[in-house]
Order: sequence, then C-alpha cells, then structure tokens
Amino acid sequence: MSDLSLPMALSLALLALYWLGRVVRAARDRHAPHVTYWAAPGLGALLLAPLLDVPALFGVGAALLLLAEYWPAAFQPTRTRPSPAWPFVIALLGAGLSVNALRSGAPWITGASVTLLLTGAAGLLAAAAYRPWPATQPLTFAARWKTTTTPDWPELTVTLSERGAHLRNVSGRALRLAGWSPAGLNAWYPVRTPAGEAVRELAAGQEALLPVHGHDHGVRVWYAPARGDTTHLFRADWTPTAHAETRVLN
Repeated sequence: MSDLSLPMALSLALLALYWLGRVVRAARDRHAPHVTYWAAPGLGALLLAPLLDVPALFGVGAALLLLAEYWPAAFQPTRTRPSPAWPFVIALLGAGLSVNALRSGAPWITGASVTLLLTGAAGLLAAAAYRPWPATQPLTFAARWKTTTTPDWPELTVTLSERGAHLRNVSGRALRLAGWSPAGLNAWYPVRTPAGEAVRELAAGQEALLPVHGHDHGVRVWYAPARGDTTHLFRADWTPTAHAETRVLN
C-alpha cells in the first residue's frame, strides 16, 4: 500500500470542489444531478489508485469523471426541488464509514466513505441551491387569436420518430405553452410530455411529444416566454411519411 501525496490530495480536493460547484450552478438553473453522480465513485477510484498502488483505478476514475462531465444527461431539468432525504442518509453512512476508516486505516473503507460523502453532499447542495419556478400565468386558448411573432432564432426544435414529433426547448429559458395543432387543421391540443402528462411550461432542454400521424405534414405551437405576454408561433413542416415515396427533390 502506498501513501497519498500532498499534490495528489490537493488535486482530488480541487476536483471535488469543482464538481460540487457545478452541481450548485445546475441547481440554480433548475437542473437536478443525474448521470453526473458518477463523479463521486470516480473520485473515490482516483483516491484508491495511490492508496492501493493500482494504476488501473486511475483510468477507471478518470473515465467516470469524463462521463459525469460530458454525458448529455448529466443533469436533468426538474420542476420540483430535489429531495434532501436520501442524500442525508447517504452522507450519514459516509460519515460512519469515515470513522471506521480512521480506526482501521483500510483503503477500501476510505474510498467508500469519500464516495458516499460526496454523493450525499451533492444531493444536499442540489436541494439547497434549487431555485423554485416563479409563479407565471398559464397561457390559454385565447393566445391563439392574438398577434403572434416569430423569434429571430429558433426557440423550439422538432424531430420525428415512430411515436410522433418530439418538441424540444432550445431557447435556454423556460417557455409557457398554450397548445398545438397539426398544420392545416383547425384543432387545439394540449402539449404533453413523453409520459403523457399535460405540460404548461417547458424548461430549458425539456422535451414534449406531439402525437402526429403519418398523414400530418407539420405542426403549429403557440407559446410565450416565462416572462412576457407576447405570443410566439412555432411552425415546422415536413413531407408526410405516407407520401415519402412521391417526394420530389429540387
């Protein structure tokens, strides 16, 4: 077993502080930790690499840190404050293991206690730093008949799959949704999440599902920024899948 050098200890401490700070920043933007929790066992593996003199653990830890940093689902938008209950329990377990680690000096117990303490601390910080959504007035059917504007830069995007049209908020801010209609139809449907729940406000990066069919050739979505009364209209058109074979490219 090798000892942990001072430069290595400082480097691990800085990585842990950076990661916890990132969790806090994401919580202020109403994003909860998700895949990013892999950073905790990643730091634990980096700690064990010199303690056990197993260089392979360094590679494992670095891979987990990269996963936690760059995975697209590292953080997930959330409309409710993350629960502090389970992070508190995990932090208590980590504190208990750290006491045993001081008594026994076992590297594995030290690595496990650091992993649990970091996981619990991240969950508690995410709950404490979360900013509740401001109270906003929901858009109603009347928004359809107001004068609409089209932003200079797209605030929504749509991609098609077998389930329908996936609507994603790419504006970087929350958007209030009034309703949607297939192109060319005088209809009015509520916007729903992929799980089928009606949604009145779409967080930045959040996705909704519009159940279009094979003969539909576009969608119209009426929405507005979280702050502001101007109604925006999102238009998206495509060649219906039912007519894909007769499509002519110019």
